[in-house]
Amino acid sequence: MRLPFLGGNTLFESTKVTFADLGLSPETVEHLKSVGYEHPSPIQRDFIPPALKGVDCLGQSQTGTGKTAAFMMPVLELLKEQQEEPQALVLCPTRELSEQVAVEAQKISRFSKLEIAVVVGGRPLKAQMQKIERGVDVVVGTPGRVIDLFKRKSLSLKNIRLAVLDEADRMLDIGFRPDMEFILKQCPKERQTLLLSATLPSEVERLANRFMKDPVRIDIEPQNVTADRVEQFYCTVDENRKLQLLIKLLVQEKPKQAIVFCRTKRKADQLYNKFQTRLDGVETLHGDLPQSKRDRVMKQFRAGKVRMLIATDIVGRGIDVGGISHIINYDIPEHSDDYVHRIGRAGRLSSEFSGRAFTFVTQGQGNELTKIELLVNKLIPEYKLDGLETHTPRERRYI
Repeated sequence: MRLPFLGGNTLFESTKVTFADLGLSPETVEHLKSVGYEHPSPIQRDFIPPALKGVDCLGQSQTGTGKTAAFMMPVLELLKEQQEEPQALVLCPTRELSEQVAVEAQKISRFSKLEIAVVVGGRPLKAQMQKIERGVDVVVGTPGRVIDLFKRKSLSLKNIRLAVLDEADRMLDIGFRPDMEFILKQCPKERQTLLLSATLPSEVERLANRFMKDPVRIDIEPQNVTADRVEQFYCTVDENRKLQLLIKLLVQEKPKQAIVFCRTKRKADQLYNKFQTRLDGVETLHGDLPQSKRDRVMKQFRAGKVRMLIATDIVGRGIDVGGISHIINYDIPEHSDDYVHRIGRAGRLSSEFSGRAFTFVTQGQGNELTKIELLVNKLIPEYKLDGLETHTPRERRYI
């Protein structure tokens, strides 16, 4: 028997709190208003005040809730005077997220004279070195390229006042722990450290205990904004009928823009090859593609020229594209946490509408679906398409 889940989602209840109430300067508040920041999201509301006091902060909040602005506003507020060497360092798990953080920072800081540099692999090294040599205040980048520039003596970390670990759980997932520890050891001990993460597994807790000083913990209940902003469904399907189901679903739903998630790069390529000659506006995105191709695909996707993006979890976190109407989990995610990040691509804070998410579940994956339902505190209904037999009937998932 399926039991209902208890609890509600108060994450986006109306609030009268403004950015002026958080301790930001009048100049900053006025600028934020001019670029569209009216009221803080919960993570911004709770994270910014202690961060402005200079204490270490550990923030947990799901994807799509405004974490980037939550840490960048204090960083830019606290670094009002230009220096010869970088004062703040922001580490991110991917190139795309690093560049998005920098774009957000530039948007927030247009009224100031602070210089921001992005240092990531897949970009000309010489140009990044020259940018740093000309003088920057904030460095945003991936751990590998930060270490490369540090060892080349192009990037100095001796004057870092603020170190930010963005999407810390993801960085640990993909093996950046040694790099993160090396970088933090090179920064001054008397610094402020801000850590942002969608989840707080034991590895993140250990990292915080080692490199942060009595951090203030800001934990926005993971009852998941997507539960309200994204309609969620699952479809029972045999593995060999997934393609047929996807085609039928696309015809019926007519998505404005969709991301189709696959577990592996090989599966993403195989699915892309099925569609590329039959459907306009289809692209694929995964970690094996050259950076120039990844940049081109993301640019076209943001511009709306790509209507269906077939991708791995490289775009599961932190990529803010406002026009995504549908998320289709062609493969159920390997880890239930990744489900939240995937469907968080729709129904973003920057989006004008909510989205719809469909997860293809084979009959042996009932337990994985249950874990997802427990995580999002929501019973996900089954979605059936008329006239399409997606699986050979067997025993029901729940007894």
